[in-house]
This record gives sequence, structure tokens and C-alpha cells, in this order.
Amino acid sequence: MSRRPDASTSRPRVKRVYDAPSPDDGTRVLVDRVWPRGLRKDDAHLDEWLKTVAPTTELRKWFGHVPERYDEFVTRYANELDGGEAAAALEHLRELAAAGPLTLLTATKQWQISQAAVLVGLLTGQAPSEMNDEGEPS
Repeated sequence: MSRRPDASTSRPRVKRVYDAPSPDDGTRVLVDRVWPRGLRKDDAHLDEWLKTVAPTTELRKWFGHVPERYDEFVTRYANELDGGEAAAALEHLRELAAAGPLTLLTATKQWQISQAAVLVGLLTGQAPSEMNDEGEPS
């Protein structure tokens, strides 16, 4: 029987929104600004859609998930999260992570270089490159 992790032992992780939900996911939050293509809202199995924590459209389009731009993307995105609604949304994610298991959802195929990976890094203090294949900090 699998045990649901408690708040003291669980850490946020990343999953693709198209992947099947798991009881270990805890609170499932979509962190994309745009709704995932081809996914019906009823099929998303999410608790929240937190658009305000996602990168701005301008930054998202500039980045385009080009691996060579990732380091600069992380810097620019962290700056965006420094104030206003984005900062409040990041604080909300911190509260959710402190309360129990948290899974950040993204439609991005390369989640390792996504805003969700950056967010997990900010929430845990670990770089996205330190995450395992399951999207959890290692």
C-alpha cells in the first residue's frame, strides 16, 4: 500500500499535465499561461490553474524552449517573479508546498527546461538540473 507523503517529507515536483494523475501528486497546479492544447478541462485533473505565476507572453515567446537560452530564461523569469501578482502567486505555491505534496503541471514536452522546473528550484533551493527523471529534486 502506498503511503501519501506528508508535508514534512514531500517536495514539489513537476509532471506533464497530459500524464495520468497519481495519489502521490497531492495538490496539482497548472503553471502554464496558456491552456494546454487538446486537453479538455474535465480531463486535466488539476486543483488550480495559476496563470499569474507563469512567464509573461513576451518572455515565453523569446525563450521558445531553446536549450541555449535556458540560463538567461531562468534569470529573466526570476526577475518577473520578484513583484506584483507573480510574486503573490509564487508565495501561494510556497504555502501549498508547506501544506503537503505539490505537483506543478506543464504542457511542455521538455519539462526539465520549463518554468515549472524553475519554480521547483525556487521552492526547494535546488537547481532544475538537480531534479531526477520523475521531476523531483534529487
